[in-house]
Amino acid sequence: MARDYTNLSHHESLRLDYLQKNIHFLNQREAQELAYLQDKLAGRLIVPSTPLNHGENHTPEGLPRFSAKGRSAASHEQVALHEPEQDESASTPEGLPKFKQRARQKRSAKVPKQKPKLSRGKKIKRILLSFLLLFIALLASMVFLFFKGYNATKSNEATAQAAEVEVFNGQETRDGINILVLGTDERTGQDSSEARTDSIMVVNIGNSDKKVKIVSFMRDTLINIPGYSYEDGYNTYYDQKLNAAFSYGEMNNKQGAEAIRVALKQHFDIDIQYYAMVDFSTFAVAVDTLFPDGVKIDAKFSTVDGVAVDSVDVPDDLNAQDGVVPNQTIEVGEQYMDGRTLLNYARFRKDDEGDSGRVRRQQEVLSAILQQVKNPIKLFTGSEALGKIMGMTSTNIPYSFILSKGISVLGDASNGMEHLTVPEMGDWVDEYDAYGGLGLYINFETYQQRLAELGFR
Repeated sequence: MARDYTNLSHHESLRLDYLQKNIHFLNQREAQELAYLQDKLAGRLIVPSTPLNHGENHTPEGLPRFSAKGRSAASHEQVALHEPEQDESASTPEGLPKFKQRARQKRSAKVPKQKPKLSRGKKIKRILLSFLLLFIALLASMVFLFFKGYNATKSNEATAQAAEVEVFNGQETRDGINILVLGTDERTGQDSSEARTDSIMVVNIGNSDKKVKIVSFMRDTLINIPGYSYEDGYNTYYDQKLNAAFSYGEMNNKQGAEAIRVALKQHFDIDIQYYAMVDFSTFAVAVDTLFPDGVKIDAKFSTVDGVAVDSVDVPDDLNAQDGVVPNQTIEVGEQYMDGRTLLNYARFRKDDEGDSGRVRRQQEVLSAILQQVKNPIKLFTGSEALGKIMGMTSTNIPYSFILSKGISVLGDASNGMEHLTVPEMGDWVDEYDAYGGLGLYINFETYQQRLAELGFR
């Protein structure tokens, strides 16, 4: 341990010891420093009255003060042993070197590199790209599931009867798209030439009004069917019922839908692009597939034999056995109906409104289905079911149409729906058809104008 010498500070004493121990290895500056400390120890130095350099930390003699504050002797020796060579230009007036205190370097903590921030535009592009990729994946999944369900109906007729697409020379309309919807009474095992249509509707979608429009044609409306109506060379006879055109067309190489299209164009000047022909079982399967909990309907009936009713017994065709058709009781009021019940409700015509009541209920059912299927998720989750329905339905509607127009149609349905029945209640004259049955004779020019105003042109 270093001694404390008289006339020397503790730090100077330490320095003197160090220099004396290493006297054989001293450079010129260190030798001068040793001589200075020895002279000071011997009292041979003259102390100036004022410090030579203001602002420096000197001893009274003007030599540098070596602070050892807070350091142990061992640490001072360690610093001295590793002291770097000093700048010779930095010295005291006596020519002794200044010893600069070495600045302590603080260890800087390692800061993790941050990813560069994306600009707002790049963020938006990245989000849009993510949505696009998600949409493509969902679309691919929808297409796969649709064709899976569609092919199932074609390969397994034991569970689903594959429908045949008929010839249909569809024509585009001026505003939106017109679709002919035919409900047939074809039963399982029955040939289509034996079937009749008791529901004839044209649905207009994608129009400029952004609404779904439905017009229903009463099947007993009397029309002229070339080749089947009576001809005398002078007059045009309206002696065939509208639904007879379907039967004649089905017997002519299964062109029932095309025959109805021609008849509507001839008498009402309506152009129709697509058709969909739905039989009893297909309708029930479609409703139960898309609406497992049923379709909400506020069931209404007219009077029966002039008496108001709380319920009616309707024919239950889907449960017919050996030619015997049982009845199903349907209560008046709001309720959820499955596919079978909804079919029986839409076909009933034994109240005092007759066919007019049936047409009204058919419009009510179709409107309820379109409005309650407005959840677009059904187009994704129900793709396989839609494929089965399309496979069982005779139609020329392409699947691309469902993808491109499906969601917009549901949006239009939520905006409102317009209905028209041709003819309207009581707006006809009773006439007989060619077979002696009672039909409805109407003014075609009046309804052509009505349909044009509604947008069916």
